[in-house]
Amino acid sequence: MKQPKLLYIAGPTASGKTSLAIALAKEFNTQIISCDSRQFYKEMSIGTAVPTPDELAQAPHHFVQHLSIHDNYSVGDYTRDTLSLLPTLFKQNEIVIMVGGSGLYADAVMYGLDEFPEVDPVIRPQLTAIYQQEGIEVLQDLLREHDLRHYQIVDKQNPHRLIRALEISLSAGKPYSSFLGKKKIPDFFASKVVVIDWEREALYARINERVDLMVTQGLEQEARALFEHKQLNALQTVGYREWFAHFDNKWDRETVIEEIKKNSRRYAKRQTTWFRRSTEALRIAGGQDIETLTNQITAWM
Repeated sequence: MKQPKLLYIAGPTASGKTSLAIALAKEFNTQIISCDSRQFYKEMSIGTAVPTPDELAQAPHHFVQHLSIHDNYSVGDYTRDTLSLLPTLFKQNEIVIMVGGSGLYADAVMYGLDEFPEVDPVIRPQLTAIYQQEGIEVLQDLLREHDLRHYQIVDKQNPHRLIRALEISLSAGKPYSSFLGKKKIPDFFASKVVVIDWEREALYARINERVDLMVTQGLEQEARALFEHKQLNALQTVGYREWFAHFDNKWDRETVIEEIKKNSRRYAKRQTTWFRRSTEALRIAGGQDIETLTNQITAWM
């Protein structure tokens, strides 16, 4: 019996992952697992580029807007839920599609998740309060003090990642990085990775166009409806933080839109760097028609 395959479609934001995943799901008559941690939350649609109702209707999707922003949901939760679902999906299909730009979540599913100790439940609220009252620089300084190794590689502009590393370090009395590299790799499927590559300027143009479209679709109104919950982890993301600054009278609308574009481009750059680590991946050039890309991937599989 052939070992089932999890086909992960990766790439930076605005690279065309959704349309390609749907085409592949149709080609293989299979289902899609979302691996975009920004699309988990039902209150966030426009700013996270959730697939449209028409797109969702073209293939069965899992883990799209299945949570509330008030739910605590970690990479460990996602990994557990995905690994629990996959055996059921593999009974129906030899190939399952996973798609999304959250590389950390995808890697945890495909290559295992590091085991961390229990954390003191009072530490996260304390760190969150520090962040809200004193800013992200204080979190950066704390992490540098408690775990210099992780500080050197972490996304220092992501408060969620900083707080996660700090709560482990402070609870355990040992650096967060000391718990890394002890993974148990799932063995009931084979992982195949496809990365969509774009020339930088072309990708950045697509990102700018997407942001303009989001604004036209009502991103400001969506963010305003969430403003009272701006402290929640789910909302510490590009496309929302910038509008919150506007509602706090720090930026005008034009500045907000330019900041969203700039921060989206920075996010895409970090994603591109992350996916360069996938040395065995099939790398395909963005901008080709979907049929051509589908044929390339099908032949490679």
